[in-house]
Amino acid sequence: MERLLIIGCGDIARRTIPLLKDRYRVYALIRNEKQRGALRAQGVVPISGDLDSRRQLARIGGIADIVLHLAPPPDSGTGDTRTRHLLAVLSRRPPHRLVYISTSGVYGDCKGERVDETHPLHPQTERALRRVDAEMQIRDWAQQNGVHACILRVPGIYAAERLPLERLRNGMRSIVAEEDGYTNHIHADDLARIIAAALHHGRPNRVYHASDDSAMKLGDYFDLLADAHHLPRPQRITRAEAQRVLPEMLLSFMNESRRLRNDRIKRELKVRLLYTTVFSFIGSLLK
Repeated sequence: MERLLIIGCGDIARRTIPLLKDRYRVYALIRNEKQRGALRAQGVVPISGDLDSRRQLARIGGIADIVLHLAPPPDSGTGDTRTRHLLAVLSRRPPHRLVYISTSGVYGDCKGERVDETHPLHPQTERALRRVDAEMQIRDWAQQNGVHACILRVPGIYAAERLPLERLRNGMRSIVAEEDGYTNHIHADDLARIIAAALHHGRPNRVYHASDDSAMKLGDYFDLLADAHHLPRPQRITRAEAQRVLPEMLLSFMNESRRLRNDRIKRELKVRLLYTTVFSFIGSLLK
C-alpha cells in the first residue's frame, strides 16, 4: 500500500481522508497536537512538525510516495517559505506524485471573462503573489526531480457550516448589480472528491480548476443565501463607496471578477459534481 502524506490538516483534508484511507497508508503533518486524537480515529498517522521551521521537518523526509499539500503560505511577504522548506526536505527522497491546492486568485481581475487554465497569471494581492510563488516552486522542483505534480486552483469554498451568515446578520453590504463582478464556488465535499481524483488521474505538471458550474455575481450569491436563511438582503452600494467602507479582505474578492471554466476536471479527472451550482446546494438545504 502506498504511503500518502498530507500537509495541512484543516477542514478539506478531514473531508478528503475518508476517500483515501482504503487505498493509501495515510500520514499527516500536524502543528497542533490537539489534532492527534481525531486523526488517529480516522486511521491517520500524525507526525508533529512546523512548516515554518525546516529543522522540524526532518522526520517526513522520504516517508511518502505521494504528497498532498494543502497548507497555506505565510501571512506576509510575496514568497512562500513554507513550500520552500517542504520541498527541500522532500528532495532527499522525492515522492513520485504531489498535488498542491492553490487559489484562483492567481489570475487577478479578469473583468468577468471566462478563464481556462492557460490564462495568464496576474496576481493583485500579496496573498495571491505567495500562491504564484508556491506554484512556480512546485512546478520547477517537480521537473527537476521527476515528480508527477499537479495543481488545483480553488475558488470560494462553501458548505452548510462555511457560509457568510454571520456577516449577513451583521448588515454586510454588496455592490450594486451594474458594477458587480462574477464569483466562483466549489462545495467542500466536491473539492475533497476533486482532490482524490487528482491523486489518481491528474496529469504531470497540469493545472485544474476545482470549480463548479456556477456563473454568479457576488451580490446575487449573498442575496440567494439571505433569502434561503430568511435574513435581510445586503444593502447595495457603489464600488467607489465600497472602497471606503468595506474591509480589505472582502474588497480583495469584490475587486476581482472572472468565470472559471471547469472542463478539465470533468474530462481528465472524470469528476461528477455533487453540487453543480450553488443553487443545487441551496435546494438541498430547503428540502
